[in-house]
Amino acid sequence: IKVGLDDTDLNRLANSDQVRKLSTKDVPIALTTGEMGATTVAATMQIAALAGIPVFATGGIGGVHRGAADSFDESADLPALARYPVAVVTAGAKSILDLPKTLERLESLSVPVIGYGCDEFPAFYLTKSGMPVDQRFDAVTDTARFLDLKWQLEGGQGGAVIANPIPDDHAIDKTVHDKALAETEAAGITGKDTTPALLKAMVEKTGGDTLDANIALLKNNARVAADLAKALAA
Repeated sequence: IKVGLDDTDLNRLANSDQVRKLSTKDVPIALTTGEMGATTVAATMQIAALAGIPVFATGGIGGVHRGAADSFDESADLPALARYPVAVVTAGAKSILDLPKTLERLESLSVPVIGYGCDEFPAFYLTKSGMPVDQRFDAVTDTARFLDLKWQLEGGQGGAVIANPIPDDHAIDKTVHDKALAETEAAGITGKDTTPALLKAMVEKTGGDTLDANIALLKNNARVAADLAKALAA
């Protein structure tokens, strides 16, 4: 496992035709076969924990998929958040997921959801989901103090979601967003086809604004994660 990539590594990863998607179950397979892999949130948490890295930034976490009552489709990110002592700075979870069930699973797994400067759980392209976080902190020092106490109490185990909303000026218009969701549902698309269909509809309805939104929220999460890492080190 290599933690920290230089420009040569990044270009190789970006331009290779054979990159395996790695969740936690896939990491030992890739290590055995020597394949190159791109890690999910779950696998990144696992590797960060092994390397002693307590904070990392991502776009959005995985969660419970729509229709999971029939498909049992739930991201491995959720049990990883319960297991590895890593704080994940994220713009929430994509609204194409079942957000109420996702938050319920995090509750069942005892994973705290902290709102960084927000009272509601963000929904990736949207700043708000209508569902509350467990606690709001407006300063990285408070967030770092919380994490330090959590890990003391839990013997250095278990992660946390640090929910950091997309900047307001890059959020997708909720009316357009909701229309794309409604049209996909009305088309009767179900199961594993739901997520790609919803993402495609979102791109079409926003005229490609979702790409700019993705970049903006990634930069915002990286900034907050860096500040949080410094506060934890202090």
